[in-house]
Amino acid sequence: MKSTGRPIIPREQLKVVDMTVPTRLLFHAKLDSAASWYVLGLLTLSYSLAYVDRQLLNLLVDPIKRTLLISDTQLSLIQGTAFVSAYLIAAPVFGRLADITNRRNILIFGICLWCTFTALCGHANTYLELFAARFGVGASEACVFPVCCSLIWDYFSTSKAPRAISVFNAGQFIGAGFSLVASGLVLYFADSIRRSIPLLQDFATWQIAFVLVGLTGVVLAAILLTVREPARSVTVKNSADGRRFTFSEGLSYIWKRRAFYGRMYLGIGMHSIVTLGTPAWLPSFLIRCRGVAPSVVGYRLGLIAVIVGTSGVLLGPFVVRFFERRRIPDAALRVAGFSEVSVFISCVSIPFAPGATGVFIAAGVAIFFFSFPVSIFAAATQLSTPSRLRGFVASLHTFLAQSIGFGVGPTAIAILTDKVFKDPQMVGYSLAIVSGVASALAACLFFSALPHFRGMLRERDVNIIE
Repeated sequence: MKSTGRPIIPREQLKVVDMTVPTRLLFHAKLDSAASWYVLGLLTLSYSLAYVDRQLLNLLVDPIKRTLLISDTQLSLIQGTAFVSAYLIAAPVFGRLADITNRRNILIFGICLWCTFTALCGHANTYLELFAARFGVGASEACVFPVCCSLIWDYFSTSKAPRAISVFNAGQFIGAGFSLVASGLVLYFADSIRRSIPLLQDFATWQIAFVLVGLTGVVLAAILLTVREPARSVTVKNSADGRRFTFSEGLSYIWKRRAFYGRMYLGIGMHSIVTLGTPAWLPSFLIRCRGVAPSVVGYRLGLIAVIVGTSGVLLGPFVVRFFERRRIPDAALRVAGFSEVSVFISCVSIPFAPGATGVFIAAGVAIFFFSFPVSIFAAATQLSTPSRLRGFVASLHTFLAQSIGFGVGPTAIAILTDKVFKDPQMVGYSLAIVSGVASALAACLFFSALPHFRGMLRERDVNIIE
């Protein structure tokens, strides 16, 4: 064969060639290298930090209510509406930016911004001030999921990316667990902290917690400067990966495949009602109805979230891979569907569990099963999507997950408690009803998406049985 004079690029290197810029200008980092795992560690830490301040509010419900003189429903609007309304506005913007600009810089900017607003939560002395600060937190945190997902798929090969996504998704449980443990310690050592830091002497205990969490992001933002922006990935079989999609083309791509994306996104939203609604009111149920001290609730639920939640999210992809190797190509959504069935059973059992120990056990089972499919969702949608649309698809993923989860979960539970049962002691039954209905709907949506998922894999010509 006559030589063309062009260098032959090995197949594995085609994964990291960005077809929109001359290849001679690119520095090709090796996929799946130690540097890739270093970056993954920082991205996971970023995701953890985002979840710290989200869950911080859940343990501090009653102290905030006493300070600001508000009801469960009003507080749920801070947990949900204030956060998610900003998230709805910012998520598509960050998703689009992740596909066309430097993703590392977007992430650093977002971290600095949300930590500033988290610290401002600690300065809030009125309901409106706290609402506005949470709005700012929601807008700035919208960058994390789309930016990090896009980066991960350019730092890892197709075979390793699902495992990397599972490690990244463990960050939300590490962050949620750490926030509960840290909140419990702050509640316990509040007086000592005031004496040690004169500037915090006039702050309420819950305000001190927000200020301390907000300050931690500055260090992480500085460390992220060591991360390099990778080249955009291109697969051998799909040349469309290398070109940029306009915003309208991206919407058109997803709309034509709405039978898959629609079921996935709505199912993820139902799942998020459970993952965001249950942690929002479970501490209050233990404190009000089982007589557990807030510091003890934070410590124990925090450890459960870190150990059980992280185990679930890391184990999920291994179980999926086990079935894929046995010629079940749609194993991801099958596992997700059966996980939702288990979530339904465990969440419904929470208010009937005997004593505080029984509730902690039921909560641990629920956390394990609702963490189990988290990485599966992200891997399924990212694997079946062209590279230059992954940021946009991930932004829609987090957009709908947060909007439905935060918008419906905490508030629906609070409304049932305040308006239907009209008794704060009934919060456990409200939690069981909302989480039970949402998990049942999620199971139905994932099972109904199975044939469409198989079609997406065939369209992308993805061989997941390797």
